Amino acid sequence: MTTPFEELAGLDRLIHEPARFSIMTALSAVKSADYLFLQRLTGLTEGNLSSHLSKLEDSGLVRIEKRFLDKKPHTQVQITEKGRNAIEHHWKQLEILRKDIKVWKP
Repeated sequence: MTTPFEELAGLDRLIHEPARFSIMTALSAVKSADYLFLQRLTGLTEGNLSSHLSKLEDSGLVRIEKRFLDKKPHTQVQITEKGRNAIEHHWKQLEILRKDIKVWKP
């Protein structure tokens, strides 16, 4: 029988990384978000946010649309169905682990 602490190691590292967890949680609460909104919300630098979004996009968890509005670049990010399922599953895993830790006896 594994302990809740051992099960923590089994969490999806792609989503569990704090910056990506923040991004995915934010995107799960909205239809879509623009790049500046996500940057302000997460507190990530431009390069850091871009890097994390690329990893999430490569995994099929988010969709990124780049276009120009009034001759200015505009990036819109939307969580995919796969991404929505992944973040919901991740939150459920965390909630189960939290409950298990409360009753765990060494």
